[in-house]
Amino acid sequence: MLYEKNAFSTPFLSGYKILKIPIIDTCGNPAWPELFPVEKIQQMQETVGPRHFSAQMMLEFISPERARLDPGALHFYDDEFEPRLAKIGEHVITGCVLYWDPSTGRTKRDGSACVLIYRDDKNKRVFIHDILYLSVSDSEQFPLSRQCDMVINFMRLRNLNRITVETNGIGIGIPEIMHDCALRCGYNIYVNRISHTKTKSDRILGAIEPLLSTGRLYAHMRIQKTPLISEMIGWTPIGYIGHDDGLDAVAGAIAHTPTPVRPLGHTIHTFTANTDFKI
Repeated sequence: MLYEKNAFSTPFLSGYKILKIPIIDTCGNPAWPELFPVEKIQQMQETVGPRHFSAQMMLEFISPERARLDPGALHFYDDEFEPRLAKIGEHVITGCVLYWDPSTGRTKRDGSACVLIYRDDKNKRVFIHDILYLSVSDSEQFPLSRQCDMVINFMRLRNLNRITVETNGIGIGIPEIMHDCALRCGYNIYVNRISHTKTKSDRILGAIEPLLSTGRLYAHMRIQKTPLISEMIGWTPIGYIGHDDGLDAVAGAIAHTPTPVRPLGHTIHTFTANTDFKI
Protein backbone atom coordinates (compact mmCIF):
# COMPACT_ATOMS: atom_id res chain seq x y z
CA MET A 1 0.00 0.00 0.00
CA LEU A 2 1.15 3.53 -0.77
CA TYR A 3 0.34 4.77 2.72
CA GLU A 4 2.18 1.90 4.40
CA LYS A 5 5.23 2.43 2.22
CA ASN A 6 5.43 6.10 3.21
CA ALA A 7 4.44 5.43 6.84
CA PHE A 8 1.48 7.82 6.85
CA SER A 9 -0.52 7.53 10.06
CA THR A 10 -3.64 8.67 8.20
CA PRO A 11 -4.45 8.85 4.48
CA PHE A 12 -3.09 11.95 2.79
CA LEU A 13 -5.70 14.79 2.69
CA SER A 14 -8.08 12.74 4.83
CA GLY A 15 -11.09 14.84 5.80
CA TYR A 16 -10.12 17.80 3.61
CA LYS A 17 -12.72 20.27 2.44
CA ILE A 18 -13.02 21.91 -0.97
CA LEU A 19 -13.16 25.70 -1.08
CA LYS A 20 -14.69 27.06 -4.28
CA ILE A 21 -15.03 30.78 -4.90
CA PRO A 22 -16.46 31.49 -8.36
CA ILE A 23 -15.50 34.82 -9.86
CA ILE A 24 -19.12 35.97 -9.55
CA ASP A 25 -21.78 34.78 -7.11
CA THR A 26 -25.35 33.75 -7.84
CA CYS A 27 -26.44 37.41 -7.67
CA GLY A 28 -23.81 38.49 -10.22
CA ASN A 29 -21.52 40.19 -7.71
CA PRO A 30 -17.74 39.89 -8.31
CA ALA A 31 -15.79 37.93 -5.70
CA TRP A 32 -12.81 40.31 -6.08
CA PRO A 33 -14.21 43.61 -7.40
CA GLU A 34 -10.90 45.41 -6.91
CA LEU A 35 -9.17 42.96 -9.29
CA PHE A 36 -12.07 41.81 -11.45
CA PRO A 37 -14.80 44.45 -11.81
CA VAL A 38 -17.97 43.56 -13.69
CA GLU A 39 -16.72 45.17 -16.91
CA LYS A 40 -13.53 43.09 -16.93
CA ILE A 41 -15.47 39.89 -16.21
CA GLN A 42 -17.82 40.58 -19.10
CA GLN A 43 -14.82 41.16 -21.34
CA MET A 44 -13.39 37.77 -20.32
CA GLN A 45 -16.71 36.07 -21.06
CA GLU A 46 -16.77 37.62 -24.53
CA THR A 47 -13.18 36.52 -25.19
CA VAL A 48 -12.97 32.91 -23.99
CA GLY A 49 -16.57 31.76 -24.52
CA PRO A 50 -19.06 30.19 -22.10
CA ARG A 51 -17.48 26.75 -21.76
CA HIS A 52 -14.00 27.99 -20.86
CA PHE A 53 -15.42 30.71 -18.62
CA SER A 54 -17.55 28.18 -16.75
CA ALA A 55 -14.59 25.85 -16.16
CA GLN A 56 -11.89 28.41 -15.38
CA MET A 57 -13.79 31.23 -13.68
CA MET A 58 -16.97 29.66 -12.33
CA LEU A 59 -15.29 26.35 -11.32
CA GLU A 60 -18.00 24.34 -13.06
CA PHE A 61 -16.42 21.95 -15.53
CA ILE A 62 -18.17 21.34 -18.83
CA SER A 63 -16.82 18.37 -20.76
CA PRO A 64 -15.32 19.12 -24.18
CA GLU A 65 -17.37 16.20 -25.47
CA ARG A 66 -20.43 18.42 -25.23
CA ALA A 67 -18.92 21.10 -27.46
CA ARG A 68 -20.33 21.64 -30.95
CA LEU A 69 -19.57 24.01 -33.81
CA ASP A 70 -22.87 25.60 -34.79
CA PRO A 71 -22.64 27.22 -38.25
CA GLY A 72 -25.72 29.22 -37.33
CA ALA A 73 -23.47 31.30 -35.07
CA LEU A 74 -21.41 32.50 -38.05
CA HIS A 75 -21.90 36.07 -39.26
CA PHE A 76 -21.99 36.05 -43.05
CA TYR A 77 -20.93 39.03 -45.15
CA ASP A 78 -20.65 39.81 -48.85
CA ASP A 79 -17.98 42.53 -48.85
CA GLU A 80 -14.54 42.07 -50.39
CA PHE A 81 -11.32 43.16 -48.78
CA GLU A 82 -10.42 46.74 -49.75
CA PRO A 83 -6.60 46.99 -49.63
CA ARG A 84 -6.51 50.80 -50.04
CA LEU A 85 -8.45 51.24 -46.80
CA ALA A 86 -7.59 47.89 -45.17
CA LYS A 87 -11.28 47.24 -44.59
CA ILE A 88 -13.94 44.62 -45.12
CA GLY A 89 -17.10 46.68 -45.19
CA GLU A 90 -16.92 48.81 -42.07
CA HIS A 91 -14.50 46.48 -40.30
CA VAL A 92 -10.89 47.69 -40.06
CA ILE A 93 -8.51 44.84 -40.85
CA THR A 94 -5.24 44.58 -38.94
CA GLY A 95 -3.84 41.23 -40.12
CA CYS A 96 -4.23 38.27 -42.46
CA VAL A 97 -3.13 34.65 -42.63
CA LEU A 98 -2.99 32.33 -45.62
CA TYR A 99 -2.70 28.79 -44.25
CA TRP A 100 -2.38 25.48 -46.07
CA ASP A 101 -2.91 22.08 -44.46
CA PRO A 102 -1.72 19.81 -47.30
CA SER A 103 -2.50 16.23 -48.17
CA THR A 104 -2.25 14.11 -51.31
CA GLY A 105 -5.62 15.43 -52.48
CA ARG A 106 -6.50 12.03 -53.90
CA THR A 107 -9.87 10.29 -53.65
CA LYS A 108 -10.70 8.70 -50.27
CA ARG A 109 -7.69 10.29 -48.59
CA ASP A 110 -7.40 13.15 -46.11
CA GLY A 111 -8.42 16.39 -47.77
CA SER A 112 -6.11 19.27 -48.61
CA ALA A 113 -7.36 22.76 -47.72
CA CYS A 114 -5.93 26.27 -48.03
CA VAL A 115 -7.74 29.05 -46.14
CA LEU A 116 -7.45 32.84 -46.13
CA ILE A 117 -8.54 34.69 -43.01
CA TYR A 118 -8.49 38.35 -42.08
CA ARG A 119 -8.41 39.70 -38.53
CA ASP A 120 -9.81 42.75 -36.78
CA ASP A 121 -7.70 42.49 -33.65
CA LYS A 122 -9.10 45.68 -32.12
CA ASN A 123 -12.54 44.07 -31.87
CA LYS A 124 -11.15 40.50 -31.70
CA ARG A 125 -12.98 39.37 -34.82
CA VAL A 126 -11.88 36.84 -37.42
CA PHE A 127 -13.11 36.67 -41.04
CA ILE A 128 -12.96 33.41 -42.97
CA HIS A 129 -12.65 35.14 -46.32
CA ASP A 130 -11.89 32.29 -48.71
CA ILE A 131 -11.05 28.62 -48.69
CA LEU A 132 -9.67 26.38 -51.41
CA TYR A 133 -10.24 22.63 -51.26
CA LEU A 134 -7.64 20.93 -53.43
CA SER A 135 -8.12 17.62 -55.19
CA VAL A 136 -6.19 15.87 -57.93
CA SER A 137 -6.82 12.90 -60.12
CA ASP A 138 -5.75 9.50 -58.84
CA SER A 139 -3.71 9.18 -62.02
CA GLU A 140 -1.81 12.43 -61.37
CA GLN A 141 1.90 11.62 -61.38
CA PHE A 142 2.94 14.62 -59.26
CA PRO A 143 -0.01 15.39 -56.96
CA LEU A 144 1.89 17.74 -54.62
CA SER A 145 3.39 19.78 -57.46
CA ARG A 146 -0.04 20.07 -59.06
CA GLN A 147 -1.51 21.33 -55.78
CA CYS A 148 1.32 23.83 -55.37
CA ASP A 149 0.46 25.27 -58.80
CA MET A 150 -3.17 25.61 -57.69
CA VAL A 151 -2.24 27.32 -54.43
CA ILE A 152 0.14 29.75 -56.15
CA ASN A 153 -2.59 30.66 -58.63
CA PHE A 154 -4.92 31.20 -55.64
CA MET A 155 -2.30 33.54 -54.16
CA ARG A 156 -1.73 35.48 -57.38
CA LEU A 157 -5.42 36.18 -57.87
CA ARG A 158 -5.56 37.67 -54.36
CA ASN A 159 -2.21 39.48 -54.57
CA LEU A 160 -0.73 37.46 -51.71
CA ASN A 161 2.89 36.36 -51.45
CA ARG A 162 3.11 34.90 -47.93
CA ILE A 163 1.76 31.51 -46.91
CA THR A 164 2.09 29.24 -43.88
CA VAL A 165 2.29 25.50 -44.60
CA GLU A 166 1.69 22.77 -42.06
CA THR A 167 4.69 20.49 -42.42
CA ASN A 168 3.51 17.54 -40.34
CA GLY A 169 3.66 14.36 -42.37
CA ILE A 170 3.39 14.84 -46.12
CA GLY A 171 3.73 18.61 -45.83
CA ILE A 172 7.43 18.41 -44.97
CA GLY A 173 8.45 18.68 -48.64
CA ILE A 174 5.85 21.25 -49.68
CA PRO A 175 7.91 24.45 -49.11
CA GLU A 176 10.66 23.37 -51.54
CA ILE A 177 8.11 22.25 -54.14
CA MET A 178 6.26 25.55 -53.80
CA HIS A 179 9.42 27.57 -54.32
CA ASP A 180 10.21 25.57 -57.47
CA CYS A 181 6.68 26.06 -58.83
CA ALA A 182 6.73 29.78 -58.01
CA LEU A 183 10.11 30.18 -59.72
CA ARG A 184 8.78 28.55 -62.90
CA CYS A 185 5.89 31.01 -63.11
CA GLY A 186 7.94 34.03 -62.03
CA TYR A 187 6.08 34.73 -58.79
CA ASN A 188 7.95 35.58 -55.59
CA ILE A 189 6.59 33.94 -52.44
CA TYR A 190 7.59 33.44 -48.82
CA VAL A 191 6.71 30.10 -47.24
CA ASN A 192 6.54 29.79 -43.47
CA ARG A 193 6.75 26.30 -41.98
CA ILE A 194 4.77 25.16 -38.95
CA SER A 195 4.27 21.81 -37.22
CA HIS A 196 1.84 20.77 -34.52
CA THR A 197 1.98 18.52 -31.48
CA LYS A 198 -1.62 18.93 -30.28
CA THR A 199 -4.33 16.61 -31.56
CA LYS A 200 -6.55 17.84 -34.38
CA SER A 201 -9.66 17.95 -32.17
CA ASP A 202 -7.86 20.05 -29.55
CA ARG A 203 -6.66 22.49 -32.21
CA ILE A 204 -10.12 22.87 -33.73
CA LEU A 205 -11.87 23.22 -30.38
CA GLY A 206 -9.33 25.63 -28.91
CA ALA A 207 -9.22 27.98 -31.90
CA ILE A 208 -12.75 27.98 -33.32
CA GLU A 209 -15.13 27.40 -30.39
CA PRO A 210 -14.32 30.57 -28.37
CA LEU A 211 -14.78 32.81 -31.43
CA LEU A 212 -17.92 31.04 -32.59
CA SER A 213 -19.63 30.94 -29.18
CA THR A 214 -18.98 34.64 -28.57
CA GLY A 215 -20.19 35.83 -31.98
CA ARG A 216 -16.78 36.96 -33.23
CA LEU A 217 -16.37 34.58 -36.18
CA TYR A 218 -17.39 35.87 -39.62
CA ALA A 219 -17.44 34.15 -42.99
CA HIS A 220 -17.84 35.36 -46.56
CA MET A 221 -21.02 34.26 -48.32
CA ARG A 222 -19.02 32.07 -50.73
CA ILE A 223 -17.99 29.88 -47.79
CA GLN A 224 -21.56 28.57 -47.79
CA LYS A 225 -20.82 26.85 -51.09
CA THR A 226 -17.84 24.93 -49.67
CA PRO A 227 -17.75 21.73 -47.57
CA LEU A 228 -16.80 23.78 -44.47
CA ILE A 229 -20.41 24.22 -43.31
CA SER A 230 -21.16 20.49 -43.47
CA GLU A 231 -17.88 19.83 -41.64
CA MET A 232 -19.05 22.09 -38.81
CA ILE A 233 -22.43 20.36 -38.60
CA GLY A 234 -20.92 16.87 -38.39
CA TRP A 235 -17.97 17.62 -36.13
CA THR A 236 -17.61 16.54 -32.49
CA PRO A 237 -14.49 16.40 -30.30
CA ILE A 238 -14.85 12.65 -29.79
CA GLY A 239 -14.80 11.64 -33.42
CA TYR A 240 -15.92 12.58 -36.89
CA ILE A 241 -16.94 10.18 -39.61
CA GLY A 242 -16.43 12.53 -42.56
CA HIS A 243 -13.68 15.00 -43.38
CA ASP A 244 -12.69 17.87 -41.10
CA ASP A 245 -9.71 19.14 -43.08
CA GLY A 246 -11.22 22.56 -43.73
CA LEU A 247 -11.86 23.03 -40.03
CA ASP A 248 -8.28 22.02 -39.26
CA ALA A 249 -6.97 24.58 -41.75
CA VAL A 250 -9.22 27.31 -40.31
CA ALA A 251 -8.07 26.45 -36.77
CA GLY A 252 -4.43 26.59 -37.86
CA ALA A 253 -4.94 29.99 -39.48
CA ILE A 254 -6.70 31.41 -36.41
CA ALA A 255 -3.96 30.21 -34.06
CA HIS A 256 -1.13 31.48 -36.29
CA THR A 257 0.46 34.91 -35.86
CA PRO A 258 -1.00 37.12 -38.63
CA THR A 259 0.86 39.25 -41.14
CA PRO A 260 0.14 42.92 -40.33
CA VAL A 261 -2.17 44.70 -42.77
CA ARG A 262 -2.04 48.44 -43.33
CA PRO A 263 -3.94 50.71 -45.73
CA LEU A 264 -2.19 51.13 -49.08
CA GLY A 265 -3.70 54.55 -49.67
CA HIS A 266 -6.85 56.56 -49.39
CA THR A 267 -9.52 57.08 -52.00
CA ILE A 268 -8.57 59.68 -54.59
CA HIS A 269 -10.88 62.69 -54.35
CA THR A 270 -11.50 65.06 -57.24
CA PHE A 271 -11.67 68.77 -56.46
CA THR A 272 -12.92 71.56 -58.72
CA ALA A 273 -11.27 74.94 -58.29
CA ASN A 274 -13.40 78.06 -58.07
CA THR A 275 -12.30 80.28 -60.95
CA ASP A 276 -15.06 82.84 -60.57
CA PHE A 277 -12.92 85.64 -59.19
CA LYS A 278 -11.34 88.93 -60.30
CA ILE A 279 -7.69 89.96 -60.12
